[in-house]
Amino acid sequence: MTSVDSTLGYEQARDELIEVVRSLEAGGTTLEESLALWERGEQLAKVCRHWLEGARARLDAALAEQPEGTEG
Repeated sequence: MTSVDSTLGYEQARDELIEVVRSLEAGGTTLEESLALWERGEQLAKVCRHWLEGARARLDAALAEQPEGTEG
């Protein structure tokens, strides 16, 4: 992840990724523009994956700390 991408929050990265996908689906871009959009989408997907993996690790750690037989 680049330093710029690491400053993006999950919601920011997700929203930008949605826009990238919409642009690619709409077409009307040159091959070079499409490639640049694809590359940006890959970067944004990595950011989202990073945030989600961190959230899963936190959730797993919290669940591991609960005494057996208790919920929430």
